[in-house]
Amino acid sequence: MPYLILFEDADGYDNVRAEKMPEHLAFLQQNTAVIEAAGPLFEDDQGAGGAWIVTTDTAAAAEALVHADPFWPTGLRKSVRILRWKQVFADGAVAG
Repeated sequence: MPYLILFEDADGYDNVRAEKMPEHLAFLQQNTAVIEAAGPLFEDDQGAGGAWIVTTDTAAAAEALVHADPFWPTGLRKSVRILRWKQVFADGAVAG
């Protein structure tokens, strides 16, 4: 089941983000079977968090993935929303 995970980052953690980024990217690569896409979000030119599209059996499995990310224990993530997602349009066509 697809989920959209939205992360809001706390202010003042730029050094943590830079320090943990190699571990975070390695984590994403190790989980390509479930993490379909991931990337930062911006408001104007300021970083505002991030988003993942994942496919897991349950929201609890998606949450476990979030907690396994090396960013999680650092305090960088101010909030997380895990939303079940239904794709209805892709590649120029309505999805069936």
